[in-house]
Amino acid sequence: MFGVPVYILPPPSRIAEVLVSDRAMLFGDAAVTLAEVLLGFAVAFVVGIVLALAIFSSRTIERAVYPLVIASQTVPVFAIAPLLIVWFGYGMASKVAMAALIVFFPIVVNTVDGLRAADEDLVNLLRILGAGQRRILYTIRIPAAMPFVFSGVRIAVATSVIGAVIGEWVGATRGLGFEMIHANAQLHIDRVFAAIVYLSTMALILFVAVSGTEWLVLPWRRGERPATR
Repeated sequence: MFGVPVYILPPPSRIAEVLVSDRAMLFGDAAVTLAEVLLGFAVAFVVGIVLALAIFSSRTIERAVYPLVIASQTVPVFAIAPLLIVWFGYGMASKVAMAALIVFFPIVVNTVDGLRAADEDLVNLLRILGAGQRRILYTIRIPAAMPFVFSGVRIAVATSVIGAVIGEWVGATRGLGFEMIHANAQLHIDRVFAAIVYLSTMALILFVAVSGTEWLVLPWRRGERPATR
């Protein structure tokens, strides 16, 4: 209606055409980005859960490490990305590290809060019955922390896409982020939007997958809301 040039804002029909005509190239780049996202999320999940358990179990570790975990979120991600390229190179390792750094924080914080949210009456009951700290952890605290863990994972798995793309923007030879930079330099804005469609779809599918896993792993959460009412 306003005569905006297609190299500034392409119509949805043009984006749909690119999604069809360049589907092979976009799908290949999406597979590379998805691999970086999944590996980065896996690394952050394992390290985050282990660190959260250590922070919860030791007051000394909490005082020494927890402030550093919080302080790490004050550093702009674009400031870290060039360093990761220098340290790990232009391959997949730097993108995996970038994705892991972004999703690391919500996993650690939510897990620590979940472990602390356990019902202290149940904890005291098990202590009276002679249960040790490990038995209390597996019986009471970890089940109580699982909803918090999944809340952090839902946030993390969606934002992990951001980390991988930022890493590809700084330096890469494959991936949707690299394709966006390459297309933008050639004023192929329709291809940039097509890559955004792939990235949004990828984040949405990962979010739904985590929600479905929570529904399967935590059956007691299914009837929680009606029971509360």
